[in-house]
Amino acid sequence: MEQSRDIIDVLKQQGYRLTPQRLMVVSAIENSEDHISAEEIYSQVVTRYPSVNISTVYRTLELLKRLGLVTETDLGGGRVRYHPASKGHHHHLVCQECGAMIDLDESILKPLQEALLLEHDFIADLRHLAIHGRCFRCQR
Repeated sequence: MEQSRDIIDVLKQQGYRLTPQRLMVVSAIENSEDHISAEEIYSQVVTRYPSVNISTVYRTLELLKRLGLVTETDLGGGRVRYHPASKGHHHHLVCQECGAMIDLDESILKPLQEALLLEHDFIADLRHLAIHGRCFRCQR
């Protein structure tokens, strides 16, 4: 729960109220084994706080994203998913056919980041990225 403490500490330092709903959203993100959607967070929070509205979850996620405390990634399936920024950068190859996810080492993206800077004077934010395509099994 150390990472959750970090998020809570940042929110406090920035002067944000630590409402029960906000704390439950943070807890759901931190305790998730994998990336989690706003809808999955909402289903966890509403069981403990029935009067919460999904808009509260979305507003909290936007705040956490703006503060750099969570990353937002489109892993397919029509939903973006969230992950604590403190758990590190990682990237995925996502098969659009079977849904398989393959972790991608960050070092592979370094040449792309450097090329974008040199050729386009553009600093790419590649902290958390999903690249969609077809896996080897689905190409056959």
